[in-house]
Amino acid sequence: MSYEIKKAKDQIGQDMPHTEYSIDQALVSVSDLMSTLVKARLNTGVPASTGQAAILRLAKAQMALVDASNDVLRVHGELKKIGKEYAGLDMHECPPAAQASIDESSHLSVVS
Repeated sequence: MSYEIKKAKDQIGQDMPHTEYSIDQALVSVSDLMSTLVKARLNTGVPASTGQAAILRLAKAQMALVDASNDVLRVHGELKKIGKEYAGLDMHECPPAAQASIDESSHLSVVS
């Protein structure tokens, strides 16, 4: 693996979890705010329509974060495939050619 590929792999390896975590943190913050707004409406005895426009906008923001999270997870999956191809990551499976040679020699036993 070239130095530039390793450098990119390492940086992506740091950035990806940070991005996923940040989106989750934003989702928690928006959810907390939603809960606070609804509780404030309930606890103050104001009409149910009070703040409804804000709650609707916040729900849209919340859904946008869920969509963003989904897209970032898909990016993560795509980058894993690229990592396997170019950076030799997650090589838990034998390549087809290597598997064939293993299968051919499977009749050999280990001699100690």
